[in-house]
Amino acid sequence: MKFSNPNETLLFSHTDFILLGFPGVVTSRRLLAFPFSAVYGLILMGNVVILHRIWVEKALRSPMYNLIALLFAVNISCTTAIVPKALTGLLLGLDGIGLRDCLFQMFYIYTAVMFESSVLLMMALDRYVAICKPLRYHHIMTKSLLLKLSVVSAIQCGLWTSPIIIVASRVRFCRSNVILNFLCENMVLLNLACGDVSRLQIVGLAVRIAVTGLDITVLLISYSKILYTALHAVSRSDRRKALHTCGTHLLVVVLNYSCGLLSSMAYRMDISVDIQNLTSAVYFLFPATVHPIIYGFRVKEIKASLLKSWGMA
Repeated sequence: MKFSNPNETLLFSHTDFILLGFPGVVTSRRLLAFPFSAVYGLILMGNVVILHRIWVEKALRSPMYNLIALLFAVNISCTTAIVPKALTGLLLGLDGIGLRDCLFQMFYIYTAVMFESSVLLMMALDRYVAICKPLRYHHIMTKSLLLKLSVVSAIQCGLWTSPIIIVASRVRFCRSNVILNFLCENMVLLNLACGDVSRLQIVGLAVRIAVTGLDITVLLISYSKILYTALHAVSRSDRRKALHTCGTHLLVVVLNYSCGLLSSMAYRMDISVDIQNLTSAVYFLFPATVHPIIYGFRVKEIKASLLKSWGMA
């Protein structure tokens, strides 16, 4: 007769998990692949089309368009880290994921989301220099500066994300190995840990509050100075153009942070898991779907380039 060692039970921790997104939809889970595929297709089509126009159109070579292209590249990268894995689970039943792969997905997605916020900050800087210091714009906003800011921001975002991943990697998971989401989320993963994890969840919340608070503060300061300068512009056409451009960027900022706030609140409210999954889908997929529409219709030069490529101009 073989007796189990109680120490082995105490030290047990799952290393393989199952991603079970929308667990309330049992009988028709495969049908969820259609909206995921449709949204992912729209994301790829919209972002790639405008990326291509920025790449080939000489009129779209200024720093602002380079930053828009960077934003769209992040959209494609982040959603590609989420949707294909979700689709293989829904269609083929390949919903297993190892702890290391789960942690890597978390690190990549969270870093990409934070970097997207950094790109929005760089856009605010670009508009600040263009409107408040127009004569020095081409001397300040150089390709070299944008490259340095992008590299530093990417490293900084990775460092911000690291505490969340380090904490999650040291937790023992003994409650279950079923992650009730279509991707690895920190809050959902920690709910599978042994014992009380409320203190551990504070780490993720603290990082989110710190990053979001800092970014929003910088954005508010930047755009308040931009709007003040634009409203005092002598030329009405310059004022209108400045306000329209800033309005486009602010629309994207409000969209991104609103989706992030919705997702954060959902995981701290007593609502169904399926609704929490839906807010995650909105947070990670909806902005990437809408960004090309916003910039394609509201930015005159991009719109003109698109119409020309379609033979409508």
